[in-house]
Amino acid sequence: MALKKFNPTSPGRRFMTTLTFDEVTKDRPERALTEPLKRTGGRGNRGRITVWFRGGGHKRRYRVVDFRRDKRDVPAKVAAIEYDPNRSARLALLHYNDGEKRYILAPDGLAVGQTVVASEGADILPGNCLPIRMIPAGTMIHNIELRPGKGGQMVRTAGGAAQLVAKEGDYAQVKLPSGEVRKVYSECMATIGQVGNIDHKNVSVGKAGRSRWLGIKPHNRGVSMNPVDHPHGGGEGKTSGGRHPVTPWGKPTKGAKTRNNKRTQRYIVKRRR
Repeated sequence: MALKKFNPTSPGRRFMTTLTFDEVTKDRPERALTEPLKRTGGRGNRGRITVWFRGGGHKRRYRVVDFRRDKRDVPAKVAAIEYDPNRSARLALLHYNDGEKRYILAPDGLAVGQTVVASEGADILPGNCLPIRMIPAGTMIHNIELRPGKGGQMVRTAGGAAQLVAKEGDYAQVKLPSGEVRKVYSECMATIGQVGNIDHKNVSVGKAGRSRWLGIKPHNRGVSMNPVDHPHGGGEGKTSGGRHPVTPWGKPTKGAKTRNNKRTQRYIVKRRR
């Protein structure tokens, strides 16, 4: 995959880049594997805005992705690589030997016509899914489960890959993309390889309107507000806030630790910082 640049016909075009979509082989999604996706505008179940600066954007349908990989020992052929508007990674459409179709995250190097399988005895090849205890140390993996049977929860974004560092007893040590080393139960499933669409992080949006197509509204800084709206607001002339950065409700932000989950504390071997 490569990036496409544009001639500077306008200020917005000057620095805009986009992906070439060379690897995408199918325009329309598999209708049976899609669901309606209702827009929230950043509002939670109480009708209050819980995520700011969301709204608008293009209409989408949700693609039902198989994160569990619970169809064991049945080979599947890669029928297509597709674009997914709901995530940064590409999807691979699998046609199983028994006729069922499913989507999985498309790892880097997986091509149409190849065969993948979820099995304890699967080869160490991109797209194959195995329990962590069956994967050799040093292997790059993604879509990692935290509980057996729950489905992959870690390392699912474009270009993401974790490394299986070591195995000891019932647990394996996995180095995540953030640099954190974490213990994962060895019966949990993981998929071999690095998530595809590696150039996603290098895309330059180029203009504000393109963010609006994605459903991202303009982000308003606290120092540009009034004191009634934000603790950083107000002051004569331009000010930088006059205090350590806080949220609109006065909680410390930008580096303040918010993690409070003592139950899983023992699984973190090394912090990302």
